[in-house]
Amino acid sequence: MRLCGENVCRAILRPNARRKYWKIYKTVRMTKNVISIIMGGGRGTRLYPLTKYRCKPAVPLAGKYRLVDIPISNCINSGFNSIYLLSQFNTASLHKHIQQTYKFDSFGNGFVDILAAEQTDAGGDWYQGTADAVRKNMHHFERHGNVCHYLILSGDQLYQMNFAKMLESHMASDADITIAAKPMPKSEASSLGVMRVNKNLEIVEFAEKPKDEAVINSFLVGGDLKRNLKDPNAEYCLASMGIYIFSQKVLEEAMSGNEMDFGKEIIPGLLGKKKLCAYIFDGYWEDIGTVGAFFEANLALAEPAPDFDFHRQDKPIYTHCRFLPGAKIFGTSIDRSNIADGSVIRAKSLERCMIGIRSIIDRGAVLKNVVMMGADYYESEGERAASLSAGIPTIGIGRECAIENAIIDKNARIGDCCVLNPYGKPDKWESEGLYVRDGVLIVTKNAVIKSGTVV
Repeated sequence: MRLCGENVCRAILRPNARRKYWKIYKTVRMTKNVISIIMGGGRGTRLYPLTKYRCKPAVPLAGKYRLVDIPISNCINSGFNSIYLLSQFNTASLHKHIQQTYKFDSFGNGFVDILAAEQTDAGGDWYQGTADAVRKNMHHFERHGNVCHYLILSGDQLYQMNFAKMLESHMASDADITIAAKPMPKSEASSLGVMRVNKNLEIVEFAEKPKDEAVINSFLVGGDLKRNLKDPNAEYCLASMGIYIFSQKVLEEAMSGNEMDFGKEIIPGLLGKKKLCAYIFDGYWEDIGTVGAFFEANLALAEPAPDFDFHRQDKPIYTHCRFLPGAKIFGTSIDRSNIADGSVIRAKSLERCMIGIRSIIDRGAVLKNVVMMGADYYESEGERAASLSAGIPTIGIGRECAIENAIIDKNARIGDCCVLNPYGKPDKWESEGLYVRDGVLIVTKNAVIKSGTVV
């Protein structure tokens, strides 16, 4: 940061000002030497059928965003603007979104690049795990000669976090690896990596997704780590958030082996050999790994005071600017619902709904606990007439429909007088264009649901 004129004199004369500006300068400088790597995930089987036509990071979120907008926005808001996204399955919509959204000016040197699995002289296999994905792309990262640290993130989590503070903690503790950690209920320990730390937050034991009750009990945390929790009397384990900061040499050394996964192999293998520290995060964090988690996280955003707040001016979430008109609503009773731009709503009622861009909902429809992702385009009058003459519903929800506990993916066509809900259906129930997963009915992308359908 440059200081000139009167500000320089004041900074020189005032010790407090000198310390302030030096701290800002140091923070800006250290963030410029960080490569951020966002893991795009595998096939996304737990989010299927939302991942039938797209990869996990490209799944629409909160009406107008994509899951990948969360980690990218956290990086940008933290001052980290050298960002790589590693992906390999159904990447077309992800590529389009990134290209349309993240355009940095010519002088800032920032970028968001997608690195899909590719064939090279060294081989052409798919990524076999998180560590394998990073290893196969090290030649891209190493071309940045001034890299000091690597930030490794998941692409399917909902949270707001200042990574600059995590980096400061990493450097202050002289750690080789710092893992973002959060106390989580004991019941969730079997699906997470858990750790034990000493009073200096150095990690002394780590277990990836332990299943044995006795092992889980050995990782229960004490009062110091439970002081900011809603229920300090409950049992918690300190869990890895899947967010890592590696010092440059340590990551490059770790990538010289053949381990495939960070949580299962790299981290346990380096324990006791390198200095591993935890960075405690006490804010909201949700792993959007399943249909149920995705559904509940979306609907929670419609509550009066959601734990994750898209309205924070100091931590904006970025996404593609579509220049759509405001939503139009006619005679609809609305309670705890978010309605995105470009929507035209003539429904009878919406209760606890997340309505995405360009959503069309016709007269008399009743929606309760519904995540509707909207549409990629508007149909012209000619296209609507052609669809109706062919017996195909137009895009959106038709008249007098009753839909509850459902996710309606993009460009779905639901005819008049349909009744759609998951009640009485087993968890793996499927029909043409319809699925039930985690107690939620899913209408797939581009599905056609004929008028009068009752599920």
